[in-house]
Amino acid sequence: MKIISSIEELRDQLRGQLRTAFVPTMGNLHEGHLSLMRLARRHGDPVVASIFVNRLQFGPNEDFDKYPRSFQADVDKLEKEGVYVLFAPTEKDLYPEPQEYRVRPPDDLGNILEGEFRPGFFTGVTTVVLKLFSCVQPKVAVFGKKDYQQLMIIRNMSKQFALPTEIIAAETWRAEDGLALSSRNGYLTEAERAEAPVLYQTLNEVAQEVRDGNTNILEIERRAMEKLAKRQWNPDYVSIRKRDNLQAPSASDFAQNAELVVLTAAKLGNTRLIDNLEI
Repeated sequence: MKIISSIEELRDQLRGQLRTAFVPTMGNLHEGHLSLMRLARRHGDPVVASIFVNRLQFGPNEDFDKYPRSFQADVDKLEKEGVYVLFAPTEKDLYPEPQEYRVRPPDDLGNILEGEFRPGFFTGVTTVVLKLFSCVQPKVAVFGKKDYQQLMIIRNMSKQFALPTEIIAAETWRAEDGLALSSRNGYLTEAERAEAPVLYQTLNEVAQEVRDGNTNILEIERRAMEKLAKRQWNPDYVSIRKRDNLQAPSASDFAQNAELVVLTAAKLGNTRLIDNLEI
Protein backbone atom coordinates (compact mmCIF):
# COMPACT_ATOMS: atom_id res chain seq x y z
CA MET A 1 0.00 0.00 0.00
CA LYS A 2 1.33 3.41 -0.96
CA ILE A 3 0.95 6.20 1.60
CA ILE A 4 0.73 9.59 -0.07
CA SER A 5 0.30 13.02 1.47
CA SER A 6 0.61 15.45 -1.46
CA ILE A 7 -2.19 16.09 -3.93
CA GLU A 8 0.23 16.22 -6.86
CA GLU A 9 1.76 12.84 -6.01
CA LEU A 10 -1.71 11.33 -5.53
CA ARG A 11 -2.83 12.50 -8.96
CA ASP A 12 0.35 11.14 -10.54
CA GLN A 13 -0.22 7.78 -8.86
CA LEU A 14 -3.85 7.54 -9.99
CA ARG A 15 -3.47 8.98 -13.49
CA GLY A 16 -5.28 6.79 -16.01
CA GLN A 17 -7.36 4.94 -13.40
CA LEU A 18 -10.98 5.00 -14.52
CA ARG A 19 -12.63 2.81 -11.87
CA THR A 20 -11.16 4.14 -8.62
CA ALA A 21 -13.28 3.38 -5.53
CA PHE A 22 -12.79 5.82 -2.68
CA VAL A 23 -13.49 5.64 1.05
CA PRO A 24 -12.84 8.88 2.96
CA THR A 25 -12.31 8.53 6.72
CA MET A 26 -11.04 10.48 9.71
CA GLY A 27 -9.00 7.49 10.90
CA ASN A 28 -9.18 5.52 14.15
CA LEU A 29 -10.51 2.73 11.98
CA HIS A 30 -12.82 -0.01 13.23
CA GLU A 31 -14.62 -2.92 11.60
CA GLY A 32 -17.30 -0.61 10.22
CA HIS A 33 -14.69 1.31 8.24
CA LEU A 34 -13.12 -1.90 6.99
CA SER A 35 -16.51 -3.10 5.75
CA LEU A 36 -16.61 0.07 3.61
CA MET A 37 -13.30 -0.91 2.04
CA ARG A 38 -14.67 -4.33 1.13
CA LEU A 39 -17.82 -2.82 -0.36
CA ALA A 40 -15.69 -0.36 -2.33
CA ARG A 41 -13.71 -3.22 -3.85
CA ARG A 42 -16.93 -4.77 -5.15
CA HIS A 43 -17.70 -1.57 -7.04
CA GLY A 44 -14.33 -0.48 -8.35
CA ASP A 45 -10.58 -0.93 -8.56
CA PRO A 46 -8.21 0.25 -7.18
CA VAL A 47 -9.45 1.10 -3.69
CA VAL A 48 -8.21 4.39 -2.28
CA ALA A 49 -8.78 5.38 1.36
CA SER A 50 -8.09 8.70 2.99
CA ILE A 51 -7.38 9.67 6.58
CA PHE A 52 -7.87 13.31 7.42
CA VAL A 53 -9.32 14.84 10.57
CA ASN A 54 -11.10 17.79 9.03
CA ARG A 55 -10.95 20.87 11.22
CA LEU A 56 -13.65 22.62 9.15
CA GLN A 57 -16.40 20.35 10.45
CA PHE A 58 -15.63 20.77 14.14
CA GLY A 59 -17.27 23.51 16.15
CA PRO A 60 -15.28 25.70 18.57
CA ASN A 61 -16.25 23.59 21.58
CA GLU A 62 -16.02 20.18 19.91
CA ASP A 63 -13.37 17.48 20.13
CA PHE A 64 -10.99 18.26 17.24
CA ASP A 65 -7.84 18.21 19.38
CA LYS A 66 -8.77 15.05 21.30
CA TYR A 67 -10.38 13.21 18.38
CA PRO A 68 -8.78 9.73 18.50
CA ARG A 69 -5.86 9.29 16.12
CA SER A 70 -4.23 5.88 15.58
CA PHE A 71 -2.37 6.22 12.31
CA GLN A 72 -0.02 3.22 12.42
CA ALA A 73 -2.78 0.86 13.55
CA ASP A 74 -4.96 2.25 10.74
CA VAL A 75 -2.21 1.62 8.19
CA ASP A 76 -1.89 -2.00 9.32
CA LYS A 77 -5.64 -2.55 8.97
CA LEU A 78 -5.81 -0.99 5.51
CA GLU A 79 -2.87 -3.04 4.28
CA LYS A 80 -4.64 -6.23 5.35
CA GLU A 81 -7.70 -5.10 3.36
CA GLY A 82 -5.62 -4.67 0.21
CA VAL A 83 -6.10 -0.92 -0.10
CA TYR A 84 -3.97 0.38 -2.98
CA VAL A 85 -3.36 3.96 -1.84
CA LEU A 86 -3.83 5.71 1.48
CA PHE A 87 -4.12 9.45 0.98
CA ALA A 88 -3.09 10.99 4.30
CA PRO A 89 -2.64 14.72 3.76
CA THR A 90 -1.61 17.15 6.44
CA GLU A 91 -3.67 20.29 6.90
CA LYS A 92 -1.01 22.16 4.91
CA ASP A 93 -1.32 19.62 2.08
CA LEU A 94 -5.10 19.87 1.82
CA TYR A 95 -5.50 23.51 2.84
CA PRO A 96 -2.28 25.23 1.68
CA GLU A 97 -4.13 28.50 2.05
CA PRO A 98 -7.24 29.33 4.10
CA GLN A 99 -10.25 27.49 2.64
CA GLU A 100 -12.36 30.57 2.00
CA TYR A 101 -14.53 28.92 -0.66
CA ARG A 102 -17.05 26.64 1.02
CA VAL A 103 -19.86 24.34 -0.12
CA ARG A 104 -23.03 25.07 1.85
CA PRO A 105 -25.95 22.63 1.74
CA PRO A 106 -29.47 24.05 1.43
CA ASP A 107 -30.91 25.16 4.76
CA ASP A 108 -33.86 22.76 4.66
CA LEU A 109 -31.43 19.83 4.71
CA GLY A 110 -28.23 21.23 6.18
CA ASN A 111 -29.68 23.13 9.15
CA ILE A 112 -31.98 20.44 10.55
CA LEU A 113 -31.23 17.53 12.90
CA GLU A 114 -27.41 17.38 13.10
CA GLY A 115 -27.14 20.75 11.40
CA GLU A 116 -29.29 22.37 14.08
CA PHE A 117 -27.11 21.12 16.92
CA ARG A 118 -23.78 21.42 15.09
CA PRO A 119 -23.95 24.70 13.14
CA GLY A 120 -21.60 24.73 10.17
CA PHE A 121 -20.90 21.00 10.44
CA PHE A 122 -22.25 20.04 7.04
CA THR A 123 -20.57 22.98 5.31
CA GLY A 124 -17.30 21.60 6.65
CA VAL A 125 -18.17 18.08 5.52
CA THR A 126 -19.27 18.97 2.00
CA THR A 127 -16.31 21.27 1.48
CA VAL A 128 -13.73 18.65 2.40
CA VAL A 129 -15.54 15.87 0.53
CA LEU A 130 -15.70 17.94 -2.67
CA LYS A 131 -12.00 18.71 -2.31
CA LEU A 132 -11.14 15.06 -1.69
CA PHE A 133 -13.21 14.07 -4.73
CA SER A 134 -11.23 16.61 -6.76
CA CYS A 135 -7.98 15.06 -5.55
CA VAL A 136 -8.91 11.39 -6.01
CA GLN A 137 -11.40 11.72 -8.89
CA PRO A 138 -13.14 8.46 -8.00
CA LYS A 139 -15.68 6.57 -10.06
CA VAL A 140 -17.47 5.53 -6.86
CA ALA A 141 -17.26 6.61 -3.22
CA VAL A 142 -18.60 4.70 -0.21
CA PHE A 143 -20.26 6.29 2.83
CA GLY A 144 -21.94 4.58 5.78
CA LYS A 145 -25.63 4.87 6.58
CA LYS A 146 -24.83 5.55 10.23
CA ASP A 147 -24.27 9.16 9.19
CA TYR A 148 -27.62 9.17 7.38
CA GLN A 149 -28.01 12.91 6.90
CA GLN A 150 -24.40 13.25 5.80
CA LEU A 151 -24.90 10.49 3.21
CA MET A 152 -27.96 12.27 1.79
CA ILE A 153 -26.22 15.63 1.65
CA ILE A 154 -23.16 14.22 -0.12
CA ARG A 155 -25.32 12.29 -2.55
CA ASN A 156 -27.31 15.44 -3.39
CA MET A 157 -24.14 17.49 -3.72
CA SER A 158 -22.65 14.99 -6.12
CA LYS A 159 -25.82 15.04 -8.20
CA GLN A 160 -26.24 18.82 -8.31
CA PHE A 161 -22.61 19.45 -9.24
CA ALA A 162 -22.79 16.67 -11.88
CA LEU A 163 -19.78 14.98 -10.32
CA PRO A 164 -18.69 11.78 -12.10
CA THR A 165 -18.78 9.92 -8.78
CA GLU A 166 -21.47 7.46 -7.78
CA ILE A 167 -22.24 7.49 -4.05
CA ILE A 168 -22.60 3.99 -2.58
CA ALA A 169 -24.39 3.56 0.77
CA ALA A 170 -23.10 0.97 3.23
CA GLU A 171 -25.24 -0.51 5.98
CA THR A 172 -24.40 0.43 9.57
CA TRP A 173 -21.99 -1.99 11.22
CA ARG A 174 -23.05 -2.88 14.75
CA ALA A 175 -21.61 -4.63 17.76
CA GLU A 176 -23.39 -7.79 18.90
CA ASP A 177 -25.45 -5.76 21.38
CA GLY A 178 -26.64 -3.39 18.65
CA LEU A 179 -24.42 -0.37 19.29
CA ALA A 180 -23.41 1.27 16.03
CA LEU A 181 -19.63 1.23 15.69
CA SER A 182 -18.10 4.69 15.96
CA SER A 183 -14.66 6.08 16.63
CA ARG A 184 -16.19 8.06 19.48
CA ASN A 185 -17.32 4.88 21.27
CA GLY A 186 -13.81 4.79 22.70
CA TYR A 187 -14.72 7.75 24.89
CA LEU A 188 -17.32 5.70 26.79
CA THR A 189 -16.59 4.45 30.29
CA GLU A 190 -17.27 0.79 31.03
CA ALA A 191 -20.63 1.62 32.59
CA GLU A 192 -21.57 3.93 29.70
CA ARG A 193 -20.63 1.26 27.16
CA ALA A 194 -23.02 -1.14 28.90
CA GLU A 195 -25.80 1.48 28.69
CA ALA A 196 -25.06 2.61 25.11
CA PRO A 197 -27.11 -0.10 23.29
CA VAL A 198 -30.25 1.49 24.75
CA LEU A 199 -30.03 4.08 21.97
CA TYR A 200 -30.56 1.43 19.28
CA GLN A 201 -33.22 -0.27 21.39
CA THR A 202 -35.08 3.04 21.53
CA LEU A 203 -34.93 3.38 17.75
CA ASN A 204 -36.41 -0.10 17.38
CA GLU A 205 -39.23 0.73 19.78
CA VAL A 206 -40.05 3.91 17.85
CA ALA A 207 -39.94 2.07 14.54
CA GLN A 208 -42.25 -0.65 15.85
CA GLU A 209 -44.83 1.90 16.99
CA VAL A 210 -44.88 3.40 13.49
CA ARG A 211 -45.15 -0.04 11.90
CA ASP A 212 -48.08 -0.77 14.22
CA GLY A 213 -49.93 2.20 12.77
CA ASN A 214 -49.32 4.99 15.27
CA THR A 215 -49.08 8.22 13.27
CA ASN A 216 -48.79 10.60 16.24
CA ILE A 217 -45.10 11.15 15.64
CA LEU A 218 -44.71 14.04 18.08
CA GLU A 219 -46.00 11.87 20.91
CA ILE A 220 -43.79 8.94 19.90
CA GLU A 221 -40.74 11.19 19.74
CA ARG A 222 -41.55 12.84 23.08
CA ARG A 223 -41.85 9.52 24.89
CA ALA A 224 -38.59 8.28 23.38
CA MET A 225 -36.80 11.45 24.51
CA GLU A 226 -38.26 11.09 28.01
CA LYS A 227 -37.13 7.47 28.21
CA LEU A 228 -33.56 8.41 27.36
CA ALA A 229 -33.56 11.33 29.77
CA LYS A 230 -34.76 9.10 32.62
CA ARG A 231 -31.78 6.83 31.95
CA GLN A 232 -29.38 9.77 32.34
CA TRP A 233 -28.95 10.45 28.63
CA ASN A 234 -29.06 14.01 27.31
CA PRO A 235 -30.92 13.61 24.00
CA ASP A 236 -30.73 16.24 21.27
CA TYR A 237 -33.43 14.65 19.14
CA VAL A 238 -35.36 11.52 18.31
CA SER A 239 -37.03 12.29 15.02
CA ILE A 240 -39.15 10.40 12.51
CA ARG A 241 -38.53 11.70 9.00
CA LYS A 242 -39.10 10.84 5.36
CA ARG A 243 -36.13 9.08 3.84
CA ASP A 244 -36.11 11.07 0.61
CA ASN A 245 -35.70 14.55 2.09
CA LEU A 246 -35.57 14.19 5.92
CA GLN A 247 -38.69 16.30 6.36
CA ALA A 248 -41.38 15.34 8.87
CA PRO A 249 -44.07 13.08 7.35
CA SER A 250 -47.59 14.39 6.89
CA ALA A 251 -50.87 12.49 7.20
CA SER A 252 -50.87 12.00 3.42
CA ASP A 253 -47.33 10.60 3.60
CA PHE A 254 -48.54 7.97 6.07
CA ALA A 255 -51.55 7.25 3.85
CA GLN A 256 -49.22 6.68 0.90
CA ASN A 257 -46.84 4.50 2.94
CA ALA A 258 -43.91 6.87 2.49
CA GLU A 259 -40.54 5.38 3.35
CA LEU A 260 -39.44 6.65 6.76
CA VAL A 261 -36.37 6.70 8.96
CA VAL A 262 -35.99 7.50 12.66
CA LEU A 263 -32.84 9.37 13.63
CA THR A 264 -31.37 10.19 17.01
CA ALA A 265 -28.49 11.96 18.69
CA ALA A 266 -27.87 11.91 22.43
CA LYS A 267 -25.05 12.44 24.87
CA LEU A 268 -24.16 9.72 27.35
CA GLY A 269 -21.80 11.24 29.87
CA ASN A 270 -19.44 13.32 27.73
CA THR A 271 -19.89 11.25 24.57
CA ARG A 272 -22.35 12.21 21.87
CA LEU A 273 -23.70 9.24 19.90
CA ILE A 274 -25.83 9.24 16.75
CA ASP A 275 -27.80 6.45 15.15
CA ASN A 276 -30.75 5.81 12.87
CA LEU A 277 -33.05 3.05 11.67
CA GLU A 278 -35.01 2.84 8.46
CA ILE A 279 -38.64 1.94 9.04
